[in-house]
Amino acid sequence: MRQWITAGFIMGKEESKTLEEVAEGYLAELVNRSLQQVVERNFAGRLKQCRMHDVIRLLALNKAKEECFGTVYNGSSGTGAFCLVGARRISILGGNIEQLSLSGATQLRTLHVFENYINVDYLKPILTTSNLLCILELQGTGIKMLPNEVFDLFNLRYLGLRDTEIESLPEALGRLQNLEILDAYDSNLTYFSKSVVKLQKLRYLYACTLDAFGVARVKVPSGMQHLAGLRALHSVKATPEFLREVAALTELRTFGVCNVRSEHSADLTNAITRMSHLVHLEIVAAAENEVLQLEGLYLPATLSGLGLVGQLGKTMMPQLFSSWSHLNSLTRLQLVFSNIDEETFSCLHVLHGLCSLMLRKAFEGKRLEFYAGSFPELRHLEIWGAAQLNQVGIEEGAMQNLVKLWFGDCLDLRFLPDGIEHLAALEKLGLKDTSEELIEKLRQERDSDECSDDLMEISHIRNVTVALMQKGLVERIR
Repeated sequence: MRQWITAGFIMGKEESKTLEEVAEGYLAELVNRSLQQVVERNFAGRLKQCRMHDVIRLLALNKAKEECFGTVYNGSSGTGAFCLVGARRISILGGNIEQLSLSGATQLRTLHVFENYINVDYLKPILTTSNLLCILELQGTGIKMLPNEVFDLFNLRYLGLRDTEIESLPEALGRLQNLEILDAYDSNLTYFSKSVVKLQKLRYLYACTLDAFGVARVKVPSGMQHLAGLRALHSVKATPEFLREVAALTELRTFGVCNVRSEHSADLTNAITRMSHLVHLEIVAAAENEVLQLEGLYLPATLSGLGLVGQLGKTMMPQLFSSWSHLNSLTRLQLVFSNIDEETFSCLHVLHGLCSLMLRKAFEGKRLEFYAGSFPELRHLEIWGAAQLNQVGIEEGAMQNLVKLWFGDCLDLRFLPDGIEHLAALEKLGLKDTSEELIEKLRQERDSDECSDDLMEISHIRNVTVALMQKGLVERIR
């Protein structure tokens, strides 16, 4: 959808809708007309993956060629030069890239490369002659450095470096004055040069490099307040200077910040409070034992996804969770290292619209209770690393729409959740490294001729998977 926007395919229809919302409507229309097939939706029902039927794909390719819209290059001998004559959009699937590069393409607007490994030197002749190029997508190509010719592409609006091995971007990046989207997520990038603040048209800036703690540590230069049009900034290392500057980015819809320390609390709270349009927020502490001081943090009602990685003070948790009662749009919540106990967990029941809840090393109690009427929209529940958890209770009427339930690294969990039979919509149940006693009992009962109470309770679940990783056991028992 972001590529559609940068290519100019998306025009605002209504003042109340953003370009992103219009683009999502177009995608939904393609699905409704069977031009795209749904492979997977996320917990909130939004399209996550899709595919095209082979007949529709052939029809689209032929139509694209007929209209000079675009073509596919797969290295077939004798077709390289033909593919590039007057071509506006090229998708490179493989083959002799050197042969393709010798042909040139003066009308090229979009270049997609789908090779896992590519010698970027072979792309230099194309880039040199493609002054009109506005989209360059190199996702997953494994490149470590961009050729200098990229930074001469004055019309470039979209630069896709996701899942590559890019480690740095030079000062020449500042020459891309029309760049709107820079996607270096899941790359090896650890910092942005000072020139990034010159990109006044930038709307989306994604960069995430994970360390052993699972934290993105990407540094940005001073002057970020000048990128007033940013809609997404994810994920950046916190410093007092950066947090004061980011407060000026009031148009942000997505914001991810890491390496947060207690002393950053005031600046962080002030910055987020000013982001009145925020939809996705992720805050990651500097270390597992670092306490996120979030007192006084007001989250906008527009928030849809929230991730907090770090300890939360026990005394402030009930007040914090209760302050979320107005978040009717919140559909996804991930809490990590939060120190939640039985009493504070009950405070989360104010989140009636929640579709996905993930607790990772976040619950420290022994019993987890789900009361009647709690989490009415929840579809996806994961409990990981609850070392003391030994009982789970589910009352009739709780989590009536739950589709997936997963317990991982809960070594004291010796029994199935009490009341699991009430979860009529449940389709998938996963037990990974719960007590060996529970897993072995379920496996033995499955092989027995007798129908046990445990198997009766989960007989309505079509997919039940158990795993003991130390034994190398991963097995579907239903």
